[in-house]
Amino acid sequence: MGEALPIVDAHVHLWNPEQFSMPWLANIPRLNRPYGLQDYCEQTRNLPIVGMVYIEVGVEPQETLREASYIAGLAQEEQRLQAIVAAAPVERGEAVREHLESLVAISPLIKGVRRNLQEETEPNFCLQPDFVAGVHLLTEYNLTFDICIKHWQLPGVTELVRRCPDTAFILDHLGKPDIKQWAYLSPRQGATRVPSQPRIHPRPYGPWQTDLHRLAELPNVVCKISGMVTEANHERWQPADLEPFVSVALEAFGEERVLFGGDWPVVLLTSPYHRWYEALETLTAYLPLLTRRKLWSENAQHCYRMSS
Repeated sequence: MGEALPIVDAHVHLWNPEQFSMPWLANIPRLNRPYGLQDYCEQTRNLPIVGMVYIEVGVEPQETLREASYIAGLAQEEQRLQAIVAAAPVERGEAVREHLESLVAISPLIKGVRRNLQEETEPNFCLQPDFVAGVHLLTEYNLTFDICIKHWQLPGVTELVRRCPDTAFILDHLGKPDIKQWAYLSPRQGATRVPSQPRIHPRPYGPWQTDLHRLAELPNVVCKISGMVTEANHERWQPADLEPFVSVALEAFGEERVLFGGDWPVVLLTSPYHRWYEALETLTAYLPLLTRRKLWSENAQHCYRMSS
């Protein structure tokens, strides 16, 4: 494959449950321990990672500003940490302004916010007037919005993106398609197959394929190729299981609007970091060099306004 391309990891978590309250980890023993910068550096040893984007980790609401300040401090010792996506309760509408003011005052590295939606059971939760108003406010502070959802929530967030045309959105994890269930709907390819060209997928994987294309029709949203292996079969996944979903995302968003994310340490639920990286490298090896540069680093640098 030749020399590895520089990598900007657009989805990195760092946490210490003893430092910040993270109740959601209680029933996930593999993750319920500290994962700091040193752990990340060891896990990614020998990979040409030149930049990192920190993504908020679901601390208790009263701790979110302290979380952002702590990560901004870490960035002083890790120069590759060049962007922070902090938590923000945008559902407060106009009242979230005070929180946003506090965030941007912490550090110029605060490039975006996330309000995790994946556990919301109401499909149109993000279309409540205050939620939409809060997302609208982000443009005043030059902040992006990371979308973390499950695949069935795609129609709702598509409408949110449509209603906020001046806000820049980043879809995390391809919208979490049900890879474990859908990976076997079409004939399987060899686990180490390197495509020579994009595959055509005539049957949709549930409504996800159609919904993803509808979202991608809107110009103010990009897509992270991330979080895939945790949606696949944790014990038996192979690169071939992921290939149709990568192909659909590339077809929908094009080379200018896809970016790589490691999703560390959540990826460890099913795979070492290196294995996920190597799987995606194999599955995208057929792409032109300039396209691969955009996927692995340049698009993330642009979306999160990072120093190159």
